[in-house]
Amino acid sequence: MNISVTFRHVDPSDSIKRYAEEKLAKVQKFLRRPMTARVTVALDKLRHRVEVRVSSGADHYEAHEATEDMYASIDKVIDKLERQIRGTRGAQESRKTRGGATLRVGADSGELTAAAPRRASVRPAAARASSAPPAAAKKAPAKKAPAKKKAAKKKKKG
Repeated sequence: MNISVTFRHVDPSDSIKRYAEEKLAKVQKFLRRPMTARVTVALDKLRHRVEVRVSSGADHYEAHEATEDMYASIDKVIDKLERQIRGTRGAQESRKTRGGATLRVGADSGELTAAAPRRASVRPAAARASSAPPAAAKKAPAKKAPAKKKAAKKKKKG
């Protein structure tokens, strides 16, 4: 775990640096690979701004926050990072379960059996077969108006 803290327009403080490092160390438990983090602490007028960039393998996360208190900014940035990491980790796990075999309970025996991997299609075959044809494929009924005109012409002639 490699964490670097940079101060801009702020006097370097060991307490702020230690606080940021402790909070980022807690983020490591959500990641699978060792992380590298860059923290930038800045003072813009009266706003304490914190930017954090975390890299862990191929995953990259970034968050920034500006409040009136430096410690509150660090806390909010860490919350944002945790939310991002949890969101992407859930997506990775769902991709794994969709592609691999799953365990299902047998309907009759009540025992666990390994199921075959699912197909790419989400809808079952029965639902695809019973679906109604699209509206464009239906033919409109034939018009009877031309037949009436022919009958009217025959009456005039005869």
